[in-house]
Amino acid sequence: MMKDILPLVAQIQVLTQRAYTLYAPQVKHIINAQIKDEKRIQQLLDGMLDFCSDEQFLMLFKKLCRYYWFINPYETAQYIQTYRELWDNEEDIHAD
Repeated sequence: MMKDILPLVAQIQVLTQRAYTLYAPQVKHIINAQIKDEKRIQQLLDGMLDFCSDEQFLMLFKKLCRYYWFINPYETAQYIQTYRELWDNEEDIHAD
């Protein structure tokens, strides 16, 4: 069984890394250029949620959320809540 899963895990890791190379420059540009286009920011956050199990993606997501907070705190809070519903694991939180 494990032998069957390992190729899938490897494919997911490759896909995640490819996605990161696409999202990271866009996030950097939005922040550096102080872009306030909410639709564009929300589209990025929506797409990034799929990859937030990856630590570097999560850091990128948080960076964009911190920026977006000053534009629209309500919507940012919604994205944070969605992240928690998708990826937060109660067992991990209480294991520390």
